[in-house]
Amino acid sequence: MTDAPDDITPLSVSVASRVAREKISGWKSFWLEGEIAEWKPWKDIVFFTMKDATAQLQCKIEGALVASETEPYKAGDKVRLYGRFDFWPKNGEMKFLAEAIRREGLGDFLVKIEELRVQLQSEGLFDDSRKVPLPKFPRCIGLITSKDSDAEKDVLVNARNRWADVQFRTIHTAVSGAAAVAQIPAAIAELDADPTVDVIIIARGGGAFLELVAFSDEQIVRAAAASVTPIVSAIGHENDRPLLDEVADLRASTPTDAAKRVVPDVAADLAEIDQLRARGRQVTVTLITHQVDRIRQLASRPVMASPLAYLERHENDLVNLSYRGSTLVTAQVQQTADRLHGLRGALRTLSPQNTLDRGYAIVRDADGRVVNTTAGVTSGDVLSLRVADGDINATAN
Repeated sequence: MTDAPDDITPLSVSVASRVAREKISGWKSFWLEGEIAEWKPWKDIVFFTMKDATAQLQCKIEGALVASETEPYKAGDKVRLYGRFDFWPKNGEMKFLAEAIRREGLGDFLVKIEELRVQLQSEGLFDDSRKVPLPKFPRCIGLITSKDSDAEKDVLVNARNRWADVQFRTIHTAVSGAAAVAQIPAAIAELDADPTVDVIIIARGGGAFLELVAFSDEQIVRAAAASVTPIVSAIGHENDRPLLDEVADLRASTPTDAAKRVVPDVAADLAEIDQLRARGRQVTVTLITHQVDRIRQLASRPVMASPLAYLERHENDLVNLSYRGSTLVTAQVQQTADRLHGLRGALRTLSPQNTLDRGYAIVRDADGRVVNTTAGVTSGDVLSLRVADGDINATAN
């Protein structure tokens, strides 16, 4: 090759790139092992990133080679690839062209996350009973996110569009890597200790799997679980939910969604109040109109138009009933009096006094016993004679 590099003659970028491609393309195919860090299907090709503890590598594979997989590949899967390197001089990019892929199981990160998930779940940190409802009208919102990030702008803009007077206390932290693990728990504790903060949003605008691993770190998750102030997780990653989503009091799909769910839409609430007022006014008017019509109907009845006429129709009946009642009572009294007079006459006829009035007397001996035969008396006995008007003492001969 005439334009091969030497120690003296400089090469142009184009020539150097072509030489590099010839060298790299000449390498044989080989097996490569690592963990998928990002998996992005696009049309008939899948672009993905492989990584290990110290390096990352851009790869691609034909979509048809993974179409038959029952379980789609995803970030965190540990796999083996068979293929070769290729180099694109136009943009100076090198990729590994995979000709085959074999699944080796979950990556180390996912294994650790799943183990931690099981442990935290057994402790009850994911239970719905621990989740605190968000305040309807928060006085101040705590926001944990990276400085000047799209996530911060999305939360602030959408929140203030819904409620212009909403207040924020923002703490800027790293949102990936070891720095995030160190800074975010401290920010949660600081905002939780502030009595003016009613709710805390932890926001990041999504990202690759490796960039979100920090939000599954035990320190961050336990700090969120220990917070008395409600926590909203707005990491913005749908495929692999970080553990922070599980322990948070509310999971928002994006920072924008978090702003809309934390801050009330004041304009919409005022419009709803106006609608409720209008409905209440209409219901009241309808009710009053109905009652007025009912009163008019009642007032139009004859009894309401002339109440005395109704009474006059029953006046004669009342007089007749009163007369009949008086007559019946008088007759009953007279009948009872006549009967009483008859009983009195009969009683008088049967009375012993009536017999005495006719000249008879009742004779009693000294012991008060009635003497009704001569055999019961001897000469000299003291007797008492009851006559009509009194007693007479006598002595038997």
